[in-house]
Amino acid sequence: MILPALFQDWFARQGWQPHPHQLALFATRGDSLLIAPTGGGKTLAGFLPSLVELAGDRAATKGVHTLYVSPLKALTADIARNLARPVADLGLSIRVEDRTGDTGQTQRRRQRVDPPEVLLTTPESLALMLSYPEAPAIFGELRRVVLDELHALAESKRGDQLMLCLARLRALAPELRVTGLSATVEDPQALAGFMAGADPVMVVEADPGPDPDIAMLPTARPAPWAGGGGHYAIPEVLAAIREARTTIIFINTRAQAELFFQALWAANEENLPIGLHHGSLAREQRARVEAAMAAGELRAVVATGSLDLGIDWGAVDLVIQIGAPKNVKRLVQRIGRANHRYNAPSRARIVPANRFEQIECVAALEAVRERDLDGDPRGPGPLDVLCQHILLTACAAPFDPDALYAEVRTAGPYRHLSRADFDACLDFAATGGYALRAYDRWQRLVLRNGLWQLRDPRAARLLRMNVGTIVEAEMVRVRLRGRGGAPLGEVEEAFAASLSPGDSFLIGGRVVRMDAMREMVVEVTPDPTRQPKIAVYSGVKLATSTQLSHRVLALIGDPARHGVLPVQTREWLALQAQVSTLPRPGLLLSESFPHAGLWHFALYGFAGRNALQTLGLLLTREMEEQGVGPLGFLSTDYALLVWSLDPVRDPVPLLDGAQLRAGLDDWLGENAVMKRTFRNVATVAGLIQRNLPGRRKTGRQATFSSDILYDTLRKYDPGHLMLRITGDEVGRGLVDFGRIEEMLSRSPRREHRMLERVSPLAAPLLLEVGRVPIRGEGRERLARIEAEALMRDAGLEEIA
Repeated sequence: MILPALFQDWFARQGWQPHPHQLALFATRGDSLLIAPTGGGKTLAGFLPSLVELAGDRAATKGVHTLYVSPLKALTADIARNLARPVADLGLSIRVEDRTGDTGQTQRRRQRVDPPEVLLTTPESLALMLSYPEAPAIFGELRRVVLDELHALAESKRGDQLMLCLARLRALAPELRVTGLSATVEDPQALAGFMAGADPVMVVEADPGPDPDIAMLPTARPAPWAGGGGHYAIPEVLAAIREARTTIIFINTRAQAELFFQALWAANEENLPIGLHHGSLAREQRARVEAAMAAGELRAVVATGSLDLGIDWGAVDLVIQIGAPKNVKRLVQRIGRANHRYNAPSRARIVPANRFEQIECVAALEAVRERDLDGDPRGPGPLDVLCQHILLTACAAPFDPDALYAEVRTAGPYRHLSRADFDACLDFAATGGYALRAYDRWQRLVLRNGLWQLRDPRAARLLRMNVGTIVEAEMVRVRLRGRGGAPLGEVEEAFAASLSPGDSFLIGGRVVRMDAMREMVVEVTPDPTRQPKIAVYSGVKLATSTQLSHRVLALIGDPARHGVLPVQTREWLALQAQVSTLPRPGLLLSESFPHAGLWHFALYGFAGRNALQTLGLLLTREMEEQGVGPLGFLSTDYALLVWSLDPVRDPVPLLDGAQLRAGLDDWLGENAVMKRTFRNVATVAGLIQRNLPGRRKTGRQATFSSDILYDTLRKYDPGHLMLRITGDEVGRGLVDFGRIEEMLSRSPRREHRMLERVSPLAAPLLLEVGRVPIRGEGRERLARIEAEALMRDAGLEEIA
């Protein structure tokens, strides 16, 4: 299909030639998924058919013509900037507006009665808009939906919620065409099936372009044995910033980003303009940084995943990743933020935070060069998200259950949803389930004339206030003290509760002093002369992907390949081979050695932090029963370390898969992990409302409520839908028991070494934080031993 002359002329004036995949999407009459490298005109390709249609007879269409959905608010703002140019150049009389959590109430209300032609939004805001009675008028003549960074949405419940919304949109606008956009997809057909409706999706794969220019950043100082900050490389990072036009420095957690930004500024003697960007900063500060980047006014920005996806800033020509990426897809996505030009290589440098991460970074670089992306297969659509969707559907209008069931099954993740599961979700949405149906607060739906509807229409407000699938640590706002004090951002409620007046902390790269906390707002005063005593965020430590973990294990276990590693790391592994042996594929290595008066047991599982944390809890329970006297443990992505009074001489009985599974089921019943997961599930499903009219429950209040509900359901309704969902989620999420089973199955050979001292591989573990103490017989025994030693020293042997 040939572009209209107006668009051919516009491309010619820009000096551009339309890419084949742009024309392919323009010619596609059905749903499509475009896999294209960043900088290949991917976004423009998604909007090109819409712009052509909107350049024609617009009067025949009312409501939204094109809906754009992305995972990030920053990305919608960036797309709005990028669309402004062709819209203005082509003289199109169309409105392009966003609808996110940052959109003001006045504009939100206006959009419900006078929607723009092009609406840019997020999954949560789309779900909210579909819950209003005006949804058919807003979206009834929708022609196109563009789903950007679809791979990122598909990795969480936000994607499941979006696919349910897409099924609703397809029912409201049968002529709808959907385009998915992504640059990092390990299985395009699986992703196409995820977004598919009743008809198959056409997959358009663009030329991937040249290989990226990516390498480790050389540093004068070697990486430390442990830690995650990467501060040892500050001089080299500053030198790289000076040599580039604009640099994005990615760091995995918000706390590390704050600390690295402060360290960078302390060494920035030339006062290079450097910004900070992460999701807990105030909207105004994020917008200033984004605008400055777009205008080319910053030389660098330190960012977390808030800038991972699709931000097209042409001046960015270097990306620096601080710390191991943990995931090859994430690394490729971040690399793509540099050099947004088709057929031009992206340039990136990696700074491993410690000695072990050097190996992971080398393995990740090999995977990037081989274009080997990681990713786990997705399971069926989660039922707690479906429960929320049913309630929001009732907010819009009464619904027929048979029609809604048929509609939900057109969503990719719910294609195989059974009627029994749908009915269970509907019963929960209507009554709360067997044990709760006697309570009026959970009687939310009623069946009248064959249609389910809200029992009390006023409940719609409460349900809309709790839309979404993201359940994070509860946040409180931080503002400068005084009337009209400027907002700085947010901190976790638990962190705010630990502060006393006079304590200092970092936020937005500034040191502030806490003055008071009023109505869930922390009031602060800038105090740059003080050293912050505590970090702002507890942070989430990402687990290394299964595929990347396998690559790391294979690299460590093959001495012939150690030449690709830094010299200090090669020597470290060579010493490990002399003192003990190297972990390798097919072998599960463990060691026992004395240190500081205690015995230590190290297991090199390469199964990810969450799985090895769970394994630590299970093994120490068994060690307690065997009388070994465990005192505590810690886990990393690669290893588990347990310290005890007596040695583990034969770990084989501890690593029996059936026994571990039985221990897991027994341990989970009363465990905090189960209760935490239940709270998250119950919040998404609508059993617990965090936001209430005029106020918001604190995290402590919500936890108290969910714990009571959890205990009640376990006692009186153990088959309750929420408990079933919780059990499924625990196995896949924080507990990650599947990776423990995978570790055992891929390592049929077991080898245990009894050593006289700490092994080289175990040495960094002794410096790690995150130790979990074990309260049991071992600690009581240790207390008795220490008390007896004190009494002997005091000459009281006979009394002892």
